[in-house]
Amino acid sequence: MFDLKGKKALVTGGSRGIGRGIALALAKQGADVAINYRSNAQEAEKVVAEIKALDRDSFAVQADVSDKESVIKMFEEIKTKWEKLNILVNNAGIIKYGSFEELTEEDWDSILNVNLKGQFLCSQEAVKLMTDGGRIINTASIASGGVGVGFPRIAHYTASKGGVVALTENMAIELAAKNINVNAIAPGIIETDMTKDMLADEKSKVGLMVRIAKKRVGKPEDIGAAAAFLASDEADYITGTVVYVDGGWLAS
Repeated sequence: MFDLKGKKALVTGGSRGIGRGIALALAKQGADVAINYRSNAQEAEKVVAEIKALDRDSFAVQADVSDKESVIKMFEEIKTKWEKLNILVNNAGIIKYGSFEELTEEDWDSILNVNLKGQFLCSQEAVKLMTDGGRIINTASIASGGVGVGFPRIAHYTASKGGVVALTENMAIELAAKNINVNAIAPGIIETDMTKDMLADEKSKVGLMVRIAKKRVGKPEDIGAAAAFLASDEADYITGTVVYVDGGWLAS
């Protein structure tokens, strides 16, 4: 589909769900892919094995993306291994549910630190290794705000993803001179561990299907395909954009 041979990529939160789907999609198009994880080394190594089975180079690298020193150490490992980086996918993210009035400062900080600050920290370090230009792909959400989509009990998550969109646009402007394209992918409802409880509730799932034009829940592979495109030369003139991969949710 897209030729990513010779490209070196890092996918944060790449050990499962959307991150795994993106990592495998990049590898299938020829990229070597490093898998970042925070705590589950076993799952990360499983993805590494899947990528190596595609005859691509891969290794797992531990880091808490919300911690600057941890992020710096991760990129030092990548520099030692590969010397450069062509593609960064800022996928690591978390979600917690709670009404606006009940949210604690700790809830707020934990979500913003991973979902927004983490993308900022990783991008700053990645740029140092993108000496020949590159691609940065941030993970936003249909809950990013400003598109007429609201969800209850995730005010902090929505704020973090809205920040990702703003950060993406600003980075695209500033980094264009370095030949670094910066875009975001905003997934709709994707079948992952984060959504399994919601999708297990038949009433909730029926309600979702009303909004989804494609009448199916998305798969990690759907997000992976979009990431592979944005990472490719074919997307060279696309920067500062949010690609909504939502099965037609916003059109409904």
